[in-house]
Amino acid sequence: MEAPHLPLPDLLKHLRNSARMTQQQVADALCAITGTCTITRFEVGRWEQGRVRPTSWLPALAEVLNTDLNVLQAAPDRPDKKARDRKAPPAPYTVPSDEMEQVSDVLRRTFLQRGIAAAVMPNMRVHGDRRVIQALDMVGSDHLGGVVDSLGELIDHYAQTICALPPADVYDELLTVRSYASGLLDHVGHAPSRKDLVLATGWLSHLLAVAACDMGEHAAARVWCSDAVRQSRDARHPELEGWAALTKAMVAWYQGQPRQSAILSARGQKVVQQGTVVYAKLAAQEMRAAAMAGDVDGMTRARRQAGKAIAALPPDAPTTGALSIALSEDPPYTATSLLFVSRYREAVTATNRVIEIVYQPEARQRGEHPSGYARSLLILGLAQAALGHLDESVAAGHAALAGSRPAWPTMVLADKLDKVLAQEFAGAHQTADYHARYLEAINAPAAHQLQLQRTVEDRG
Repeated sequence: MEAPHLPLPDLLKHLRNSARMTQQQVADALCAITGTCTITRFEVGRWEQGRVRPTSWLPALAEVLNTDLNVLQAAPDRPDKKARDRKAPPAPYTVPSDEMEQVSDVLRRTFLQRGIAAAVMPNMRVHGDRRVIQALDMVGSDHLGGVVDSLGELIDHYAQTICALPPADVYDELLTVRSYASGLLDHVGHAPSRKDLVLATGWLSHLLAVAACDMGEHAAARVWCSDAVRQSRDARHPELEGWAALTKAMVAWYQGQPRQSAILSARGQKVVQQGTVVYAKLAAQEMRAAAMAGDVDGMTRARRQAGKAIAALPPDAPTTGALSIALSEDPPYTATSLLFVSRYREAVTATNRVIEIVYQPEARQRGEHPSGYARSLLILGLAQAALGHLDESVAAGHAALAGSRPAWPTMVLADKLDKVLAQEFAGAHQTADYHARYLEAINAPAAHQLQLQRTVEDRG
């Protein structure tokens, strides 16, 4: 196919449109040609936006788009973008991040722990798009175990902060580290630390799935979940597979597929052991899915199972971060389940209890998990609306939308509250005020990287 003289991002989009292909079709074709499964529509979109130059993917792109490889390689970046590092990364699907503001504090601590001179730190700031990889190279320059230890510390760091940071930014950073880890896997062979590296790679894939879910990038989330499952089985660590099942179940639930969500949750429970946080979360998710499906008996059984699972948790079970469970008098998602089976007063009581215990006092987890706090408020708003309490419902909705971290699941519930208010309280000025605030939230710059098109279109 003849290619015009355009910057590479515009050229890729032009060639794709000329071939009458969608971004998803390009991603699928790339995966088929290369035998990998980690490229999604989201990555193709990043290339066309000029955010990342797909250096290592250009040969496959030339084949998919039926054009000359030399033309793609010669195409410049956009003039308004700084030049990218075009050195081929270690893995066939590595995508370096170019938007990190500074080296993570966790890496700085790792430097100090391993005796690396502080003099190297100023130099790290010069190369913004390769900082994390350079840091890992330094930390693990002596042996693979050093890199695996540092990856583990990074995983702990992101597991604690992923719920509070902008999901798109987290996704970019995690993708850099995940690509680096996959490059190492290609070269370590059967080294003693390989199993630990496989497991670390799987946890990074799971965290990428969580970030993709929060952006509304469902295809990307599923791909990363599948990769986490593969790494989990390779490392013989079923708990990771359970977390991947939970993420897939949550995506299905927020997409309005409760029966599929319940099936995924039940399957996940068969993989992991009781007494683990993920088992309890899967049981709670099955309860919520059964409630949405109108299966009261199934909800009751799952609620009882979740209660037993929580009682079996060790005293030091984590209660903050992406791999944690929020402990209250009820299993997680109880209030949401009660809402879906029309037990509205109980839902209000349960939600208020969660807000008081989990997110107060001193707004402890409001900052640690702002979107979780916002979703609790929106459930409260929906329950209050069902009881006819307009002012209380709208107040909860406004408080939810004042949060600092918009996420796709949050906006799904915010849209649902907007529709319920419009249906039950049409013409009320409170309804109009909430609708205006909702539109402001989905059009805010912080929400631009979320996949909210379906939500906006449903507004009519």
